[in-house]
Amino acid sequence: MLKSDYKFGDVFSLAAQIVPDATKVEFKHIMNNDNGGVVLLGFKGGQDLAQHLAPAEVMVYVLEGDVDFTMIDRPLHLHKGDFFLMGEGVPHSVHALSDAKVMLVKINPEH
Repeated sequence: MLKSDYKFGDVFSLAAQIVPDATKVEFKHIMNNDNGGVVLLGFKGGQDLAQHLAPAEVMVYVLEGDVDFTMIDRPLHLHKGDFFLMGEGVPHSVHALSDAKVMLVKINPEH
């Protein structure tokens, strides 16, 4: 069953759906179900997400700002408009070089 606070057919500005917070990295679920989902992350410059494992196959897309994304000890410098794909279970971390907004599209490979 799809979970979302958004109504099908309504139009929204994607980047406006999340506002970075100076105290912590913000997360906003746009939609999700057992197959995966879409999540927005909001960073203030200098914030970090500690290393963790990807919970699904993921497309990472930078909506605004610049981030350093380290995947399996390989640093990637991403700018607005950049994206890449990452497999399930891959260790990664994120450091925001500026205020940034990132979209994750997660797909569960088992469904």
